[in-house]
Amino acid sequence: MTTLKRAGRLASGAALLAGIAAAALVLLPSALGMQRYVIVSGSMTGTYDEGTLVLSEVVPVEQLRVGDVITYRPPADAGPDHLITHRIASIERDAAGPLYRTKGDANEVADPWTFRLDGETQARARWGVPKVGHLLDALGRRDVRMGAIALPALLICLVSVGALWRRLGVEAAKATA
Repeated sequence: MTTLKRAGRLASGAALLAGIAAAALVLLPSALGMQRYVIVSGSMTGTYDEGTLVLSEVVPVEQLRVGDVITYRPPADAGPDHLITHRIASIERDAAGPLYRTKGDANEVADPWTFRLDGETQARARWGVPKVGHLLDALGRRDVRMGAIALPALLICLVSVGALWRRLGVEAAKATA
C-alpha cells in the first residue's frame, strides 16, 4: 500500500471517528433524557468556562437545593432575554411557593432579580464538557452548517471522480494495448 493511500485511509478513519464522537455528544444526552446548554459568558468561570457544553438532568423542582446550578430564563423585566446558567444562591418560601435567587460563580454579587419556576421540572447541571460548546454554538450558524455538509460531500465527489478517472485511464490503456 502506498504512503498516499495509507494517509488517505488514516484521514478517513479520523474523520469518521470525529463524526461519530460529535454525533454521540449531540444525540446521546438526549437519548438519556438530558438537556444541553452552551455557556456563552464568563459568569460561571471556574466551574463552567465560556464555551463549555453543560449537560443537565431534568429533575422535579422540589429536588432543587441551594448550591445547584440551573439553566433558566430570567423574569421578563430582569433585563436578560436569554437562558442563564447560574448557581442557586438562596431559596425563600412564601405562600406562593419557592422564590429563587441565583449567582454566577465568577460574579461578585447575586443576580438582582428573584424568580419562580413555572414548571414542575427544571434543568439542573450535571456535567460540563469544556470547549465543545463552541462547536455546537458554531453549528447554530447556517453558513457553518452548510459547510459541515458541503465539505464532506465535495470530498466524496472528488474521490469518486478521481477513482472514475483512474478507471477510465486503465480501460483506455487496455484498449490501446
